[in-house]
Amino acid sequence: MAVAESFKESMLKRLLCYGLAGVMFCAGAAATAADLKIGFIDQERITRESAPADRASKQLEKEFAPRAQELQRRETQIKALQGQIEKDALTMGESERRAKEQELGRLTLDFQRMQREYREDLNLRRNQELGALFERANRIIRQIAEAEKYDIIFQEAVYRNPKIDITDKVLKALADGK
Repeated sequence: MAVAESFKESMLKRLLCYGLAGVMFCAGAAATAADLKIGFIDQERITRESAPADRASKQLEKEFAPRAQELQRRETQIKALQGQIEKDALTMGESERRAKEQELGRLTLDFQRMQREYREDLNLRRNQELGALFERANRIIRQIAEAEKYDIIFQEAVYRNPKIDITDKVLKALADGK
């Protein structure tokens, strides 16, 4: 019986020590967390609202406008030919109708190829511009973090308190050209 009571006392002492160690650990972690300065930036807002993103968008629009107009011209040409074939199908000879349909097929394939190349080139240029924007934004974020002594700045979160959001500071710095 004495052995059992001694064992219980020993277990109680261990449990008390572990519990005390756990409380001390949690208290230390809470003290450390209280000193932790956290920030958050909304990458989508930077992409949508920043001055450099707006300039890049306008530049891309200007750069790709001639190709977009050419695509529209070709699409109109295809629709006109398709309408002509449908309208004159009964009065056209078989060989003429077949030639027009082959021309329509060729124009359609060319249009689809041009459209695919346009999209690929536009996406490539957009990604280049966004890469440069994010590189610049990340430099600014680091400067803000160092100047204001942030321990960590997140770019994605399921939830964030608006008081830790520093996106406006980053947008202002991007607009100022820093």
